[in-house]
Amino acid sequence: VQLQASGGGLMQAGGSLRLSCAFSGITFSRYATGWFRQSPGKERKFVAGISRTSNKYYTDSVEGRFSISRDNAKKTVSLQMNSLKPEDTAIYYCAAKSTIMTIPSDSLRQRTFYEFWGQGTQVTVSS
Repeated sequence: VQLQASGGGLMQAGGSLRLSCAFSGITFSRYATGWFRQSPGKERKFVAGISRTSNKYYTDSVEGRFSISRDNAKKTVSLQMNSLKPEDTAIYYCAAKSTIMTIPSDSLRQRTFYEFWGQGTQVTVSS
């Protein structure tokens, strides 16, 4: 199983970036996926998640600015990040977990829920 994250970079505050995560070695349509981020010295935290049925969940700080989507045919999950702020600076990780069709939304928010992780991509937002 491989998760390959890409799309990070340096952006000024107010700008946009789009992260992508490509999956291989799994039947992607059977997996819930999520994005987490981690800043130096801090724990990895939930950013956004999307279920098998494309229900979407966000942490409060990105609601309305970030949008998660999935493409089952291409086996990819994307995170469109708009109106970026310096506090969005972090390493962003994609993650996946095989699930039944319907799962509690709280599950997707938990780091321990996921079984596979990508390598991370750095996002830096300058003020």
